[in-house]
Amino acid sequence: MGTLIPENQPDSEFKLVGYSNFVRVNPKSDRFNVKRFHHIEFWCGDATNVSRRFSWGLGMPTVAKSDLSTGNSVHASFLLSSGDLSFLFTSPYSPTMSIPSSAAIPSFDFNHFTKFLTSHGLGVRAVAVEVEDAEAAFNISVSNGAIPCVSPIHLENGVVLSEVHLYGDVVLRYVSYGNECGDVFFLPGFEEMPEESSFRGLDFGLRRLDHAVGNVPELAPAIAYLKKFTGFHEFAEFTAEDVGTSESGLNSAVLANNDEMVLFPMNEPVYGTKRKSQIQTYLEHNEGAGVQHLALMSEDIFWTLREMRKRSGLGGFEFMPSPPPTYYRNLRNRAADVLSEEQMKECEELGILVDKDDQGTLLQIFTKPIGDRPTIFIEIIQRIGCMMKDEDGKMYQKGGCGGFGKGNFSELFKSIEEYEKTLERKQVPDTAAA
Repeated sequence: MGTLIPENQPDSEFKLVGYSNFVRVNPKSDRFNVKRFHHIEFWCGDATNVSRRFSWGLGMPTVAKSDLSTGNSVHASFLLSSGDLSFLFTSPYSPTMSIPSSAAIPSFDFNHFTKFLTSHGLGVRAVAVEVEDAEAAFNISVSNGAIPCVSPIHLENGVVLSEVHLYGDVVLRYVSYGNECGDVFFLPGFEEMPEESSFRGLDFGLRRLDHAVGNVPELAPAIAYLKKFTGFHEFAEFTAEDVGTSESGLNSAVLANNDEMVLFPMNEPVYGTKRKSQIQTYLEHNEGAGVQHLALMSEDIFWTLREMRKRSGLGGFEFMPSPPPTYYRNLRNRAADVLSEEQMKECEELGILVDKDDQGTLLQIFTKPIGDRPTIFIEIIQRIGCMMKDEDGKMYQKGGCGGFGKGNFSELFKSIEEYEKTLERKQVPDTAAA
């Protein structure tokens, strides 16, 4: 199983200073070339049905599979994709019927899976990034303090996969493709899904993973650990004073790679508030650190949300309660220079939150927890502004444009607090002792 970062991990390289005092600098300090988020792997009890729910609810067609029909007797895995966003859902077959060499994900382990599912329920097992060389990335990471999980495995056609521990039972997976990869579809051992059985017509406008957020018991050692072995730099910071409410709060920091398109925010709970921090609630129900939410970038959040809300009561995903009408009345004072009157009206109708930083604007909305436990959820976002030209003159949007919703944290927290109150068991008087 994954190993929690030791409490005595040195944290001299990270000291939380908060939003107002933080100065953003990009030292281009990556220890190896990180290209992009590659995929997110969920471990679940039934990959067939869970993947279909996500496909239907997010508008992500099932594009590839590895299962009994492809010769994989170890696990069933289904790949959903929309633009550059890829979700992989994996669950095991009977270990007594398996041929270990047939596994398409060679790091899959029955014992790890059983313990993971018992401890965490539906959750993210792997955050995968594409790197230039997965063997070199692994060796550099381990030599700089990363806890090894799976040593480099050379698959067919020059594909290499390796894993190190990220936090809790979550691994950071490295994937690289050699020059001889040719037409490898995702990973060797996966086959394209037939169009008639894959929801190929679905598309709600989701295009890539913007950031993957982790909840950890202690922020400083977790940040110092990831920063040390990747070379990632600090992109943003928030303290309880920046983003908390009178009820509860958190401390948060974001690490980024050189081009700031691979973003790893992490949160820790704060104590002494009226209610238990939402982060502490997560840690208790998840039995430790893990991925709290995934922020999915939409090319048109209004289109995405209209389609997702159509399916909220029909097998899709439900959303956190919308903010009060006063939020949207005030919105016109903050965003009229960016959003049209019609767009601001749609924000109110769909429950979309709007925030700004010194560079751009962020539109965002959060689902309720996607499984039985009040743990992992999904964020849908769109970033506006920060358009730049690369060396070839091609326009692109700067990573993290519009920030992470600092101005909306209090509204989100209030929604979560109200949601958590509905989950708390009512105290029944003990009449037997009367």
